[in-house]
Amino acid sequence: MKKKAFEEHLYRKFSVNDLIIFSLFSLKEEKEKRNFEELVKKCFILFPAAFSFSNFSKWPDARKLDRPLRSLRKKKLIAGSPQTSFSLTPSGRKKAEEIAKDFRQGRLKL
Repeated sequence: MKKKAFEEHLYRKFSVNDLIIFSLFSLKEEKEKRNFEELVKKCFILFPAAFSFSNFSKWPDARKLDRPLRSLRKKKLIAGSPQTSFSLTPSGRKKAEEIAKDFRQGRLKL
């Protein structure tokens, strides 16, 4: 089942790193490819305001993932590269589950 975009007020409090981790977790749960292109697409579908071009909000901006992906690898939350694919490390999966729980609680508060 494809996920729809979250409402912006629900994800505004999360960092870009958190949104990327959640998107990667979502790709794994849906058993989709976890290559760079699919990750850009998933980030944009779930969180369009965070991952779009400033002047063209209907288009994903892949550059917004470049530095955060390097940072996440350095923190050992993800493994992989844009040339291959990405995966969550055990600590990254734990973080993704915490973020997912926060999203569920945010939806319940509405």
